[in-house]
Amino acid sequence: MMKILVLPLFQMNTGHHKVADTLIDFLQRQFPYVFCKKIDFLSYCNELMEKMVSEMYLRWIRSHPASYHRVYKTFMYHDVHRLEFVSFEPWLPYFESKMRKMLEREKPELIICTHSFPSRILQRLKRKKVIRTPVINVYTDFFINSVWGKRNIDYHFVPHAGAKRELMTKYHIEERRIIVTGIPVHEVFMAKHSEARRKRRSFHLLLAGGNQGLGNIIDFLKKARNSHLFRYSVLCGANKKLYDEIASWEHPHIRPFSYISSPQEMNRLYNEVDAVITKPGGVTVSEVLHKQLPIFTVDYLPGQEQINLQYLEKRGLVYNLSGLRHYEQKVFHVLTDEIEKNRFYRRVHEYFAEIEKTAQDALEEMVAVMCQGSYRALRK
Repeated sequence: MMKILVLPLFQMNTGHHKVADTLIDFLQRQFPYVFCKKIDFLSYCNELMEKMVSEMYLRWIRSHPASYHRVYKTFMYHDVHRLEFVSFEPWLPYFESKMRKMLEREKPELIICTHSFPSRILQRLKRKKVIRTPVINVYTDFFINSVWGKRNIDYHFVPHAGAKRELMTKYHIEERRIIVTGIPVHEVFMAKHSEARRKRRSFHLLLAGGNQGLGNIIDFLKKARNSHLFRYSVLCGANKKLYDEIASWEHPHIRPFSYISSPQEMNRLYNEVDAVITKPGGVTVSEVLHKQLPIFTVDYLPGQEQINLQYLEKRGLVYNLSGLRHYEQKVFHVLTDEIEKNRFYRRVHEYFAEIEKTAQDALEEMVAVMCQGSYRALRK
């Protein structure tokens, strides 16, 4: 039995967990002799610390988004030395010790990081030659923040060709160790919808992003209640307050959904809609791009999502509705103008043309080699 350890950071159900679950599901279906274990690294270190950090993170984003974005760009996007030597330096030996104990107990033959912080700690241990276990970074945003371990990490699954060039030029990582996979999504989303969406009197829009109670979804939907152009399905996630509020309206054209855990069920919903309005989270956007649905955003979190949005707007992969008084006119134009739709589809095709192989295909090849006993190929 081969053991693979997959490391997000928090317990919060974020894209880091979604990618971890996607890869675990694939590996355990593909290889009956592979056992995958997911560990939230911060919870493993100290559950009370994890709870405090995650609550502080959400409070900070809600109450002071501008300051959070400034700090994120300074310490996690631009200058890793300031991060290590000012913010976390006193704590790093503690996290290294916890990581060593965890690896001694679990004895994995491969480690997959879906969050930057476990990757950073593993890089430090590998640099000191404390561990030799192969490590793969799987990036879940459209950029690479400064916290990720880089030079001492064995393989990098990056979101696009620009990220590959950055790792090669800025960090001098060998090309063979970097694979452009895109942000991993479940295979069910990769199958194109074969049946053309029929023309309707009203368009069906999916509104996502209410899970953490962030953003102004209620105000957005209140303005939409009198719309005759659109029907809305709203993903509320675990946000029961949002779900109950929308359900209480009993509006015929606004339908709330609680948390959807099944990729198959989520895929069916994608196949029903004409476009998606969401925050620019890496995983959700990647799923929607695979479905070739127009993507609109009206709100975003500071930090990661704001930087994602900059990349996506530059590539023409999302339409930003922020600040528009009559957002429905913009959505209607994109959905009805054939020239604009074709331009969008062309930009999506250009993005996927950069993908060398899926994360699933890359992992399948690596695990097959390792299971044959050829560890040297991964450790060179």
